Amino acid sequence: MFQGLRTVIYGVSDIDKAKEWYSQVLGFPPYFDQPFYVGFNVGGYELGLDPNAKPGSATGSTVYWGVEDAEATHQRLLELGATANGVLQDVGDGIIIGSVIDPFGNQLGIIKNPHFELK
Repeated sequence: MFQGLRTVIYGVSDIDKAKEWYSQVLGFPPYFDQPFYVGFNVGGYELGLDPNAKPGSATGSTVYWGVEDAEATHQRLLELGATANGVLQDVGDGIIIGSVIDPFGNQLGIIKNPHFELK
């Protein structure tokens, strides 16, 4: 079901300052830069910045596990006792993300990203 880690998203209070800081830390600019999300490709993995997630909260950082079928995986997680945490979202370019809260209170993200390749 899970294909491996793909993406970590950090909630940030100031997307522009966070983008500048992470660009300096990583030594290169983001490959995706929008007011609602900034994404860096770090060795084939995604480091994302989300101004809508609350830093320091359960939704402030999310780790996304790659899956082949987001809908089937989401449904299976719910059947196994997870709680829905919003709905699956098509964020463009065929990428679908979503998350659940596991039975222990942890946020568990899933992502179907047809563009992802390990490098």
